[in-house]
This record gives sequence, C-alpha cells and structure tokens, in this order.
Amino acid sequence: MGVKQVLRAMDAFPRAEEHLLQKTKSGAFVSIVGLVIMSTLFLHELSYYLNTITVHQMAVDLRRGETLPIHINMTFPSLPCDVLSVDAIDMSGKHEVDLDTNIWKLRLNSDGHITGTEYLSDLVEKEHKHDDHKDHHDDSDNKTHMQGFDQEAENLIKKVKQALAHGEGCRVYGVLDVQRVAGNFHISVHGLNIFVAQMIFGGTTHVNVSHIIHDLSFGPKYPGGHNPLDGTERILRGASGTFKYYIKIVPTEYRYLSKEVLPTNQFSVSEYFSPINEFDRTWPAVYFLYDLSPITVTIREERRNFLHFITRLCAVLGGTFALTGMLDKWMFRFLEAVMKKNSRSLVR
Repeated sequence: MGVKQVLRAMDAFPRAEEHLLQKTKSGAFVSIVGLVIMSTLFLHELSYYLNTITVHQMAVDLRRGETLPIHINMTFPSLPCDVLSVDAIDMSGKHEVDLDTNIWKLRLNSDGHITGTEYLSDLVEKEHKHDDHKDHHDDSDNKTHMQGFDQEAENLIKKVKQALAHGEGCRVYGVLDVQRVAGNFHISVHGLNIFVAQMIFGGTTHVNVSHIIHDLSFGPKYPGGHNPLDGTERILRGASGTFKYYIKIVPTEYRYLSKEVLPTNQFSVSEYFSPINEFDRTWPAVYFLYDLSPITVTIREERRNFLHFITRLCAVLGGTFALTGMLDKWMFRFLEAVMKKNSRSLVR
C-alpha cells in the first residue's frame, strides 16, 4: 500500500459523489437556523473574550505617611455661605477650624442658582491677628479694636438675616487633604461666635442643616466603583438636629490592563440623626466620622486566555453543527415516512 492510499485511509471526512447527494427544503431550513444560531453564539463568545474581568485580592495595608484626600460636594439649601464652616480633627491631635485649603463656597439664591463664589475664610488666622493686636496696642487701641469687631459682628448679623429672608443657600465643594488616620470633619455654624449665632438664629432649633450630598469620595473614581453617599438628600421639615455619617474606609488599588495603578479608597457608611431641643447647648451640624480598614483591596483587570476562547468557540460551533445535522436527518426520515404512507394510501 502506497503513501497516498495510507493518507486516504486516514481521512475522517469521506466525501460522496455529487450526484449521490440530495438537497431538500427541510435541509435548507435547518441549515439557515443552524447558521443563525452559530453566528449568535460566535458573537457572544467574541464579546465574552474581549470584555475585561476584574479580580479582587486582599492584603494588609502597608502604606505609610500618605495623606487622605476627601472630595466634598454638598449643598445646604437653607443656610447662607457666611455662616458655614468646615472643621476637621483626627486622632493624631491635629485640629483645623474653618478649612480654606482647596475649599470653595458658592452662594445660591432661593431657586438654587449660583450668585457668587468665595473661599472659606480662616477664622484661626483671624483669632491670631486679634491676639497680636491686643499684645502690641494700648488700652485705647483695644477699645477701638473691640468697637470695630462689634460693628463687624453687627454687619454680619444684618447680612445673614437678609440672606435667610431671601432664602439663600450655599454649595460647599473642594478637597480636604487630611492625615491617614481615623478622624472626622463636619460642616456647621461652629465658626460663628456663639452670641452672634444666637442673635442670627434665635436658638439652636432654628438652624436648618438640610443638605444634599452630590459627591463624597476618598480618592479618584475607578471603573465599576460606587460611592454610597452620592445623591443623598436629607431635608428637614420639622425640628433641627445633628446628622452623623459613620464611614469605614477600605484602601483600594485599581490595576488596569496597561499595568497603570490607580490608588484610591472605597467605603461603607451607616447614618444616625440626633434631634436637638431648645435646651441643648450643642449646635446642629453634619458630621462625617471615618476610620480606615487595615486591609487593602487590589482590583486587577484581566483578559481571558485566547486558547480558552478558541476551545469554547469550537465547542459551541461544533455542537451546534452536530445538533443541526441530527435534526436534519430526523426531519428527512420523518418527511420520507409520511410521503411513503400517503403514496400507499393513494395506490389502494
């Protein structure tokens, strides 16, 4: 036996003569259905292969000496910008009052439209300036200074009361860079002198800290990430109070297919509201109390293996071809049996 004969004997796909093949309408119908199914499955498998998957891994957080960026974007529809302040404190003992680093306030009219923009003023620096004046001036200068302060307070009271009457609100946005330790920041009227605040509002129960959180995050956003406080709206209809959001921050790294690494954080949150009565000495505020998890999460983008894609493709296409071939044979035999039965009945 020659080489050609051996190769022909190994042929797993023997072919019949063209004149021995019979093409039928049922076979054409099954072939079209099979092509549609195979095309659909091919596109599905191709999409499955091209789409990236994310793999999550956990490890102990080893980062040190870094700052924690806090992105804030909130609206207070019932409080003017002149009375709002942002204060932050952490477990390291660092306490910053009325932060002005990368923080802006937008004045809003009663319809929510922007009417002005300004930085948050630094009340700590103002207090130091007052102390310096007291140390370097005589009694007469002190009297003049106190009169100026009183006049400034009266102007502020008048300005804020007019803003409240006109229904002004305020939008606070920006970035706080704090130490990477547990702490809190809050937005309130705590930057005001207590007597000034009393003259403006007439009591703690009249401070409406209704707020809308447009965005609150602890780092840049990553694909598939979700910040649970985005879009939160808390509008007070009755007595005022203090809102507290307890936040658990999980350090996160997002690794793209390009090997680029995006350091960020994700978090969970629980909420608590404490009503205030007229005898309370504390003023309403919105607190964000955060703590960091010792575990870091790494989210890594991956693409499925090409050989795995080929294997799945062969399986679904080959299976569909075999199934439609069996269906064609069954339909052909069924139709052939029906036609023979009809021909016999006609002969009789």
